[in-house]
Amino acid sequence: MVQTAGGTPAVELGADEARRLQLRAQGFLGAQPRGGVPAMLERLGAVQLDTISVLARSHELVPYARLGPVGRGAIESAYWGSANGHRKGSAKGSRKGAGAFEYWAHAASILPMADWPLFAFRRRAYLRRGWRWHKVPEGVCAEIRARLRSDGPLTTKELGGAKASAEWWDWSDHKIGIEWLLDVGEVVCVERVGWRRVYDLAERAVPDELRTREPDDDACLTALVARAGRALGVATRGDLADYYRIRQDQVDQVIDATGLVPAKVAGWSQRAWADPDALATASRGRHATTLLSPFDSLVWDRARTSRVFGFDHRLEAYVPKAKRVHGYFAMPLLAGGRLLGRVDPAREGRTLIARQTSLEPWATRTFARTETSAAALATALWRAATWVGCDDVRVERTDLPRPLVESALKAATPT
Repeated sequence: MVQTAGGTPAVELGADEARRLQLRAQGFLGAQPRGGVPAMLERLGAVQLDTISVLARSHELVPYARLGPVGRGAIESAYWGSANGHRKGSAKGSRKGAGAFEYWAHAASILPMADWPLFAFRRRAYLRRGWRWHKVPEGVCAEIRARLRSDGPLTTKELGGAKASAEWWDWSDHKIGIEWLLDVGEVVCVERVGWRRVYDLAERAVPDELRTREPDDDACLTALVARAGRALGVATRGDLADYYRIRQDQVDQVIDATGLVPAKVAGWSQRAWADPDALATASRGRHATTLLSPFDSLVWDRARTSRVFGFDHRLEAYVPKAKRVHGYFAMPLLAGGRLLGRVDPAREGRTLIARQTSLEPWATRTFARTETSAAALATALWRAATWVGCDDVRVERTDLPRPLVESALKAATPT
């Protein structure tokens, strides 16, 4: 134990121990708890959404990485529950079977429905401000409420369209109105269809006992910071703030009430806090070997990923092709509790293609490490291929010896 600045004893952790705590908390070390995708969502607290789809969309890749080849239909059903399937709900019927809702957390995210009350602080903040990105046109919100009440769940297109012009930022009045009602909690995104949000009235989609609960701001923040600490195992003040995108001074005002334990991690310049339940048992078990979405909560905070794993990752989807280093949608390769490198995947028919694989220098420093890295790469590629319905794998560019890669792919081929 060491003393923190405030005199509170702090747990001392090694860098490797902190890394294992995060891996276990995030579901990549040891046995998975029972309950499948809903249990995973409850544990993580948030699954980030993104428009890019290569092997699959990010919110599908997150459970795949932890749970293995769970069906993509089962993933959607686990998120949206009985609300899954546009038009299943009627104008008068209830759609309160959904296990999740979409809202602003780390970014646009899928969140457990049970956490609806915890975002009351954010809904109230939007209400006080009166707008978020666009001024809300008068009268349009009343029109949208009436349409949803009479017609049931609708997309923006069905409400009148999303754009006023070809410019991406030029939202239509109906788009501004429906997003504002989402911000303040009057409507809920109950599912995605063709990547379009399907909106319904909160009174139909959110269980009454959750919808009517209005904890004060400190109660919301305390619960969310505690949740972030549990999802990360051990985290700095900045890590805790980033998880749900709250301010660091808001972390400061509630940290003592969260139950998190002060910690000092070797090599970390900032003080940290740890989940006491995570500290109670050793972080042991099988490590996952998998490709990660760049938006996975293990790596979505680039500063944390660099500090914990010594891995600097950058999404290059919006970088001009000629300037990309690792590829359009480079996915971190996790194996043995380390981030070994990156894979830029694609599909051609029933073949999964690694356009480029890039290994970290330490992962190829010796022949033994090179062999181990090639085996991990082959395992991750074949597991991903099987999940998305491919029966062949091809590596185009790699910094590993080509014969070693081909041999590893052959050895990992499913029987």
